Amino acid sequence: MSKQSINTAAAPQAIGTYSQAIRCGNTVYLSGQIGLDPATMQMVEGVETQIHRVFDNLKAVVVEAGGSLDHVVKLTVYLTDLAHFARVNEIMATYFKQPYPARAAIGVASLPRGAQVEVDAIVVLQD
Repeated sequence: MSKQSINTAAAPQAIGTYSQAIRCGNTVYLSGQIGLDPATMQMVEGVETQIHRVFDNLKAVVVEAGGSLDHVVKLTVYLTDLAHFARVNEIMATYFKQPYPARAAIGVASLPRGAQVEVDAIVVLQD
């Protein structure tokens, strides 16, 4: 099985030994996105702004892979404070429609660059 790296300037460039996403067949595995502004590579301020930026970054990578957020089948949300989970739900509802992707939410001690939220995704594209 061949794999293809997906990269776009519309999302933050990888800051380590990983790709923004990898496509294997019709499945695309998106690396976790944090609230980095792709133009400046600086963290945006505030948890709400970070949540929006994370979903905008994910969307940019999905589009580069040839899909849309409608193709997302699974999300994993990492939060440094689970008290923000309700806000993630509210904001997520502005990016996704039913049926919503499957999802897990995990509380973590810390995230790269001092982020408050990180989200990764699995996407299945049509032939």
